[in-house]
Amino acid sequence: MPHKIILDCDPGIDDALAIAFAWGNGDLETCGITTVSGNVSLERTTANALRVCEFLGAADIPVVAGSPRPLLRPPLTAHGPHGESGLGGARLPPPTTGSRGGHAVDFLIETIGAAPGEITLVATGPLTNVALAVRRQPDIVTQVKDFVIMGGSAGRGNVTPAAEFNIAVDPEAAAIAFGAGWTVTMIGLDVTLQARADPATKRRLGALGRLADDLLLPCLTEYATMPELNSPAVHDVCAVAHVAARGLFGCVPAGVQVETVGRWTAGMTVTDFRAAPQECNALVAMEIDVPAFWDVVFDAYSSAAAAIDRDQ
Repeated sequence: MPHKIILDCDPGIDDALAIAFAWGNGDLETCGITTVSGNVSLERTTANALRVCEFLGAADIPVVAGSPRPLLRPPLTAHGPHGESGLGGARLPPPTTGSRGGHAVDFLIETIGAAPGEITLVATGPLTNVALAVRRQPDIVTQVKDFVIMGGSAGRGNVTPAAEFNIAVDPEAAAIAFGAGWTVTMIGLDVTLQARADPATKRRLGALGRLADDLLLPCLTEYATMPELNSPAVHDVCAVAHVAARGLFGCVPAGVQVETVGRWTAGMTVTDFRAAPQECNALVAMEIDVPAFWDVVFDAYSSAAAAIDRDQ
């Protein structure tokens, strides 16, 4: 049976790549996509999710818009690496359909509550929607099968020296999510910065027809304006890949607290690997099998590409 997931995201280049991975991977069933402001505005993250789904032939996946800004702070976006649209150089037309009515928080509560123990919540953007869902319906923490995020780091940050972008955008929401009583699987910069689309990987992906020509390569080329030069990291794909193939990442129990008040450290995920078992609220990914990761990703993209080219 496929693993059921809901993807809470802020597309964003690597979120778009994660959607394509989830659609192509036969071990995953995407029950919904919820959007949040982050890499770009909520209007654009929602439109981008719809654009990617329609391009993939996955327009039946419900896309539901969520929070337009962080809980307490002004919006922080990432137009630099993601481009003005959020999808870099991707050649995708505007969506022809709209998002589903209602709010992402209600969709999360209702969909997860209707299938307790069946759905893994994967968050690859700021955790605003998740925090609001936890506050509105605390039982959601016992109803999910698992909760996996792309975010945080046991070491360095990428938007500040201390903080990773998704956590730094809304530290208060992240603090609520980490303190909610579930175990957070944190797929952070410790491993995602090793999952780089180097030139050899991009050549391999280049054989995948329209998926490569219109989405993968234009996105990765734009993303390469970041300091990683011509080998950008595909951060968000890692979180979804962890659900599809659990052997790819080595996770270590830890106690994780989110700094919300530090002048220089707001958004830092303070990670204590020496915490007592009862104080461990997270599994923190610290190892990745990079060749196996790319094999799994390539297989998923190959399936998605074949479906796109078949439907031309």
